[in-house]
Amino acid sequence: MKKKSISYAKWGYIFLIPFVVVYIIFALIPLIQTFYYSVIDYTVSQGSVASIRQPATTGDNIIDNGFCGLDNFKAVIVDNGIFVSSLKNTMILWIIGFIPQIIMSLLLAVWFTDIRLKLKAQGFFKTVIYLPNVIMASAFSLLFYSLFTRDVGSLDILLGHPYMLENVGGSRTVVGIINFMMWYGNTTILLMASIMGIDTSLYESAQIDGANPTQTFWNITIPLIKPIFAYVVVTSMIGGLQMYDVPVIIGGPTGGAKGVLTTLVAQIQLGKNSSVGKVSALSVLVFIVSAILGFITLKIMDDDTVKTRYGKKKKKKKA
Repeated sequence: MKKKSISYAKWGYIFLIPFVVVYIIFALIPLIQTFYYSVIDYTVSQGSVASIRQPATTGDNIIDNGFCGLDNFKAVIVDNGIFVSSLKNTMILWIIGFIPQIIMSLLLAVWFTDIRLKLKAQGFFKTVIYLPNVIMASAFSLLFYSLFTRDVGSLDILLGHPYMLENVGGSRTVVGIINFMMWYGNTTILLMASIMGIDTSLYESAQIDGANPTQTFWNITIPLIKPIFAYVVVTSMIGGLQMYDVPVIIGGPTGGAKGVLTTLVAQIQLGKNSSVGKVSALSVLVFIVSAILGFITLKIMDDDTVKTRYGKKKKKKKA
């Protein structure tokens, strides 16, 4: 007689139910609504909802959510150009913070995982570099704002009143420094975990063959941590496109000097209580740009295909 087997697979689905319910309510439904509102002529004026073509008036409470096609997208891309300018500001702020972040994180990750150095008090140093990530972005931004406030901030006085928050390069630099200090610790931990998963025999073989540390870094470490490296780049890029609190606190609602700190999410927040259709279109564009940039990054770092000298791609032959 065959023994009756017990299947525990159903318990996995049962434990997933809370996540699925929360995801549907707080993520999937708002996402669908955003796509819906992006093609609807939807504005809010004087507390009433109305069409862009037929503005609402107090007391009449006119409601006209007519389909407008791609008019909202045209408005934010072509008519007022807020998408292009905000995307440019957002990407510049992200790049200023990300480049030093990834360089410093790689150096620290290699340094902490190199057993030949026999570093002492590693736990202390790891805690110190990760600590800024625990602090709220708003608190960190307020600290830097107070340091660089015109004629009052201590660093503003020590540096001879450069008024960094009042010029384009200075304000962008301050935001980049804040983003760098907040996230390089988290990136370091991720890269360390990836490097520690590499088989040490590979490094030993390389040393026997006469490879120096630089050669082992570029020929062993970097290729083998590429998946985690791609994850870091994509998640950082998506987080950068959603940048909001730091630039707003440093530059204020107007986006600082010449509006260079006005990010995509800042534009969405400015219009969320009035031009619902336009900011929905802007949100959809952020979603599309994030997906495209993430796809491009993953394809560039894809190990399954290699480029030929003619620029085409072909699959690697299996051994």
